Amino acid sequence: MSPRPTKPKQRARDQLARTFPAFPPAPGRRGGFVSTWWGQAWVSALEECSLDSGRLARGRTYVRRGSVGEMTVLPGRISAPVQGSRPRPYRVSLAIPVLGDAAWDRLLDAVAARAGHIAALLDRDMPTELVKDALKAGVRLLPSANDLEPSCSCPDWGYPCKHGAALCYQVARLLDEDPFVLLLMRGRGEHQLLDELARRNAARAASKAASVSASVPSPRTPTELTGTPAREAFAARADLPSLPGPPPLPERAGRPPVFEASRPAEPGIDPQALEALAADAAERARRQLAAALANDTPQTPADLTEWQDAVRIAAEHPQIEVFARIAQSTDRPLSELAQAVRAWRHGGIAALEVLEDSWTPDPSVLARARASLAEDWADGLPPQLRAWRNRWTVIGRDRQLRYGRDGRWYPYGKEDGTWWPIGQPDPDPATALAALLALQDRPS
Repeated sequence: MSPRPTKPKQRARDQLARTFPAFPPAPGRRGGFVSTWWGQAWVSALEECSLDSGRLARGRTYVRRGSVGEMTVLPGRISAPVQGSRPRPYRVSLAIPVLGDAAWDRLLDAVAARAGHIAALLDRDMPTELVKDALKAGVRLLPSANDLEPSCSCPDWGYPCKHGAALCYQVARLLDEDPFVLLLMRGRGEHQLLDELARRNAARAASKAASVSASVPSPRTPTELTGTPAREAFAARADLPSLPGPPPLPERAGRPPVFEASRPAEPGIDPQALEALAADAAERARRQLAAALANDTPQTPADLTEWQDAVRIAAEHPQIEVFARIAQSTDRPLSELAQAVRAWRHGGIAALEVLEDSWTPDPSVLARARASLAEDWADGLPPQLRAWRNRWTVIGRDRQLRYGRDGRWYPYGKEDGTWWPIGQPDPDPATALAALLALQDRPS
């Protein structure tokens, strides 16, 4: 069994959804994926339900190459992206029946009855005796061939397809080192299980102690109280060690969990759009953390309209799929969104307002700008300008300066009859105009 590269990303064990990082490639033959008996039982269930050994072989090849991404596990389902022949990974999921409350009650009683079962689980082991005791209680922990229901976003109707087979083999590797994953897929998280087992053990111990104490005469003298007085405990606070330093800043935000496209979604919910929003939130959180670690005041984004936030996402995530979906969801033409994205990249929300709104600045501000332009122009008289509100258009040239409410001049050029932002703004009109005229006739 190959060692895991890192621990699960989600440390909170009481969560009913956990994401595990991708395994490294697993070179070797058919039997090289797992080493535990329960991992091999999972593989046997997979291979018994398959009708095509060729697809299973292709699935093992994907695992050996490391084509299966990080896995998201929750009750009744496990999902992961699988990189196939196309650039975008396929979205693969595997369903497994969850246990009902009555079955869980019988299972927990069977596990709590033997202290060795709890110790084995804590050691990431699943003894055969535990599974046998569960069967005696009428609970089958390990799935049968009919329990596994793989699905995939690829056009292959195989059962399972090669991508689904790859995920099933990868799940076997995950189960190999952490049997709590099987229990989570069956419906209960690790923290929830351990708390319940501890409660049942305490109830058993209390019942046993009560029966023993009932047969022992009570002492004639009270037992002397022991412990630390509250005054001393509070005084010891000054001796506590200092908190550890902050964690290192990751170079990039991690990938979000996979939202399954093969599972029926609620009306109006787009799984791929949710993935894009999750990735955007993770990156913004990373920037906030970077500012905090640098002892800077984190920049809180301004309250954006729905359109402004859509432009921001399209500008920061330039994938074609994201761009097309935003244009569709905002009911804007692609050219209008492209204009807005280019403006945003030149100056954020202020640049977007310059693109979309015209306004009349204070006349004294424009007068000072004209005087500064005449004084600072290097080659004699500056070009003739036609002024309208906050826009100065160069006469005879498809070039324009727009004055923003932030006090900066934004360069624009006309392309196919439409004004496009074509450069970075500058607070000095002479500098902005000189850079504008130095650009090529066609906007970049």
